[in-house]
Amino acid sequence: MIRALSLAAALALLPVSAAVAQESKTAAEVQLEAAAAAFEQKMEEFGERAEAIQDDDALSETAKGLRVAALWSEYQPHVAAFTTMATQQAGEIANQALAAIDIDAIVAEALAGVAPMVDGMASNSAWAQTDPDQMVTYGLMADYAVGQSMDAIEEVNEAFVAPPAPPAPPAPPAEA
Repeated sequence: MIRALSLAAALALLPVSAAVAQESKTAAEVQLEAAAAAFEQKMEEFGERAEAIQDDDALSETAKGLRVAALWSEYQPHVAAFTTMATQQAGEIANQALAAIDIDAIVAEALAGVAPMVDGMASNSAWAQTDPDQMVTYGLMADYAVGQSMDAIEEVNEAFVAPPAPPAPPAPPAEA
């Protein structure tokens, strides 16, 4: 269960973490890492206590289920607090990453794919011809190049506009 929670939190924050990977960490990243370490420790503690209950042969399966459920209710506020904090910090990290995005570089990368097409048209002097069909075709090609650039910018913006959804806390163990 601990690993599942840690994995869910890591997966939720992975896109943001990868986008803002840098040598120096921001205050939001430091706070998130500290909270994650404390949360992982709490979940390990929960796991150990839950295993001790499950290993107690003096208890019936029903009693084990009730005790683990009661134990879970003790730890559920820690899950909610970490989820809330992670959501807030992820939003701050995303805002900082968004501020550091180089739109010119994104546009340049998108245009790099259409540069050979433009060079080819220029080298065969097709632009110098006034054939209406060719002009329509080249207009469509230029629209396509601009559309590709805009799509690249939108992809980056969409990745950072909405903060990642917080991991859903797992349901308490089912009674047996």
